[in-house]
Amino acid sequence: MTVDQERTAPGTGRVPPGPPRRAMPGVLARLVRDRLALMTSAVTEYGDAVRVAAGPRTMYIFNHPDHAKHVLADNAANYHKGLGLQQARRALGDGLLTSEGELWRKQRRTIQPAFQSARIAAQAGAVAEEAERLVERLRAHRHRGPVDVTGELTGLTLGVLGRTLLDADLAASASVGHAFEAVQDQAMFEMVSLSSVPTWVPLPKQLRFRRARSELRRVVDRLVAERAPGWSPEADDVLSRLVASTRAEPDPVVGARRLHDELVTLLLAGHETTASTLGWSLYLVDRHPEVAERLRDEAREVLGDRAPVHDDLHRLTYTAMVVQEAMRLYPPVWILTRQALQDDVVGGYHVPAGSDVLVSPYTLHRNADYWDDPDRFDPDRFDPALPNDRPRYAYIPFGAGPRFCVGNNLGMMEAVFVLALISRDLRLRAVPERPVLPEPMLSLRVRGGLHMTVHNA
Repeated sequence: MTVDQERTAPGTGRVPPGPPRRAMPGVLARLVRDRLALMTSAVTEYGDAVRVAAGPRTMYIFNHPDHAKHVLADNAANYHKGLGLQQARRALGDGLLTSEGELWRKQRRTIQPAFQSARIAAQAGAVAEEAERLVERLRAHRHRGPVDVTGELTGLTLGVLGRTLLDADLAASASVGHAFEAVQDQAMFEMVSLSSVPTWVPLPKQLRFRRARSELRRVVDRLVAERAPGWSPEADDVLSRLVASTRAEPDPVVGARRLHDELVTLLLAGHETTASTLGWSLYLVDRHPEVAERLRDEAREVLGDRAPVHDDLHRLTYTAMVVQEAMRLYPPVWILTRQALQDDVVGGYHVPAGSDVLVSPYTLHRNADYWDDPDRFDPDRFDPALPNDRPRYAYIPFGAGPRFCVGNNLGMMEAVFVLALISRDLRLRAVPERPVLPEPMLSLRVRGGLHMTVHNA
């Protein structure tokens, strides 16, 4: 009997089907070459539970809402962070994205108050100002040929992050985006090679990674140095909360390392996902002129010629629907990786301790059992006036369970405001000779950047 046949592990549940071991070289090649195609073909061919043997590791891919609920929420304590994020820890340290156990809970408690609804609502003005600045920067490119929108969106999201969460100016930190690209490249390089390459090996990726790590250290050191003289224990921004929390560490060396790790993680998580969401939103809107027209009409009706305010989030309904549908097709976090601490049974399937468990929002959001014509871009799926009987875990763009993204409300406000203002004032068109392809790193970004020309709406 081959591995690709479903069978039963006595007393523990079924063993999921999957490619036979003789197919392992091809699996490894696809893991390097096209990770999205590997995930998609695996669930298409074998179903919602797939076992893949790849070198020294065995991966279990789950693509059913109930499976996602079990791994990410119901039995989350049995699953620690897995492939990719294990490797990213070398650059990010033990920040909120990669830490586990009591350290993670402590970090979450520290920053959670900065994301409370009332505080995020109070930041709407800053978000709107940064969005208006982005529109003006894009407008300046109307007669200059194509612009890499990805770079502009990174600048926007770093600006919002600095003003809303850190009470700091990140305008001088434009290199952060490039540094995190190198971090993601290194994490994925180690993930697909299924090994950890020492940083002293002078490979081009390693050298770039070391430069990126130094740049992130420089930026974080600058943020801390600028805050230290005027730090107040009453301040409610994330940077002040982190300073207060890490100063309470008995060992100042441990405290300094914690502060560094948590700030680096915040810089990554705070800008990368929203920039990715906005990039894919603009690309999809360009491909669907009828959507662009509805967006423009809504923005002009709701906003007129003024900047958005927090209450407009309830009126920019269609804009929010477009953002939600963009995140369905191109979720910024395309895969959630875990490692089983103990044996488990997921949906009747046996998962041995130590196995890599993968839940991919990218494939889950395209599961035809829950989404009609799943590859079609259709924002009306998210019309709040229509009935919705989909399972809660069929759509998880912000993750799920205890590690649900703490910044989801800020990210949605930012994406809706930016998309509304761009749609009202401008029309962005992708450059035909520059194909737009997804690049699945730690986030799902556009390979090589998103190059678009800028026109009046």
